[in-house]
Amino acid sequence: MTNPYAPPRAAVLDIVDSQDANVAADRGTRLGASILDGIILAGMVSVPLLLASILAGVGRQSGKDNTGAILAVFSVVASSGFIVWCWLTIKYVKDNGQSIAKKLLGIKVVRADGSPAGLGRIFWLRNFVNGLLGVIPLYGFIEVLFIFGESRQCLHDKLADTIVIKA
Repeated sequence: MTNPYAPPRAAVLDIVDSQDANVAADRGTRLGASILDGIILAGMVSVPLLLASILAGVGRQSGKDNTGAILAVFSVVASSGFIVWCWLTIKYVKDNGQSIAKKLLGIKVVRADGSPAGLGRIFWLRNFVNGLLGVIPLYGFIEVLFIFGESRQCLHDKLADTIVIKA
């Protein structure tokens, strides 16, 4: 029999600290995502252009000079591949802070406090500003060495106040 005068009871779940929920992505997965993103971009853009060059060269050697048509077709394919790559990358980064490869490998970019990192922050601070700094000799090599620090943040992460975590 329940006591009608007893105080109400409620099941309360423990509150999870957002910092504890964010498990840093391991260095190997981050490296793999970077390499995979490069392979994906190359497959969608550079491979069609390479095939066009090869086919144009074969066409010239065989006496059929249809180089213009071959280059036009493969340029359209490469341009289409680039547009699809841009669309997918922007969609995934906007939705969840992930590039195509980060999505495939189950990691994502968030702010250092665990809040979502916006498309602007990721594009401008992590990519654009970092790309401008890339003109400094050895910058690219040195900036990735920061990943071996305790926080596992490359210099572009520190610039944008972001971390890469398991999704």
